Amino acid sequence: MNAQPHILVIDDENQILRALRNILGAKHFRVSTANRGEEGLALAAANPPDLIILDLGLPDIDGFTVCSRLREWTQTPIIVLSVREGERDKVRALDQGADDYLVKPFGIEELLARIRVALRHSAQAQGSPETVITAGDIEIDLTSHIVTRGGIEVKLTATEFKLLAFLAQNAGRVLTHQSILNRVWGMEFIDNVEYLRVFMSQLRKKLEADPRHPQHLIGEPGVGYRFTVGE
Repeated sequence: MNAQPHILVIDDENQILRALRNILGAKHFRVSTANRGEEGLALAAANPPDLIILDLGLPDIDGFTVCSRLREWTQTPIIVLSVREGERDKVRALDQGADDYLVKPFGIEELLARIRVALRHSAQAQGSPETVITAGDIEIDLTSHIVTRGGIEVKLTATEFKLLAFLAQNAGRVLTHQSILNRVWGMEFIDNVEYLRVFMSQLRKKLEADPRHPQHLIGEPGVGYRFTVGE
């Protein structure tokens, strides 16, 4: 990743474009902007960014299409910003390849935190794959299939470990219920959301200091789950 990460913002609201250019520029990001989907795709191809911030409501092609077309050739992190707060839109955007989703109006500090996480995860993915993932006092050894908390081994079933490993390998990214169910259990289980909730509850009891207020195994209501390692 470059010393000055390049962010491409695709949004048809000029006020948003100006604000993000100024705010992100002040944080030492290099910023490019586009107010149409096709323009954004062309800029992404001509000068590949380190991260893309994408609005769904564009005047020519919608953000879902932009996301899908980007995923045909790049794994650059995509953070969706949209006034659409319905679960269906969030799930659709994530299933099309978005890494994260924020509803307008949004807090700039939260956006900056999401950007940092996405860039960190992207840099790790481009390097050597991590074999040990640490989140607070939790350590996940992907090679030996050993999980410890505070230095003490935590006994997980094979399915619990597979679920945890998938979440941890995508740390910071929102994974939809369907994508998790498909990856861990298979296509025939993609409608069994309650089944997934049971396993997540079991993981939280084993790994979280307060399972009712998890710090690492975070639920995104109606959408899916996110694993966080902390800032």
